[in-house]
Amino acid sequence: MSQDPADRDRPTATPFLFALAIIVIVITAILVINRGDGDGDPEQIGRAVVAQNDALQRQDYQAFVASTCAAQRGTEQEILARQRESAAARGERYVDGAGNVEVDGDRATAKVKYHFGDDEDAGDTEITVDMTFVREDGAWKVCSEGPA
Repeated sequence: MSQDPADRDRPTATPFLFALAIIVIVITAILVINRGDGDGDPEQIGRAVVAQNDALQRQDYQAFVASTCAAQRGTEQEILARQRESAAARGERYVDGAGNVEVDGDRATAKVKYHFGDDEDAGDTEITVDMTFVREDGAWKVCSEGPA
């Protein structure tokens, strides 16, 4: 080893490499943890059901189209008329959840639980419907007519 004082004061790469290794470990841990962040097919399907139902309640046909498969879109006039009739007969429709989601490629099925009317009346107006979904343009879309 050299006795030259300039050699003793020269920084080494060890602290830098140690810090880099820690950063890589932290980033890897964050990526692994976020992989299970609730954005799988069942969650996306649940969001599609809620988005479609919300669009119907607001009578927003364009939002309805965004969450509905091409085969079920109908015309704006018929979709909104059917929604108004349903709301008049049974009250507003709410999604209570989607379960038993089964995905087969770009098709899926789920049991969707709805209720009509006020939240206080939910027990008397619950209905579970078997629904189908398709993946169109990279997103899950509702491809069944829900309860009227």
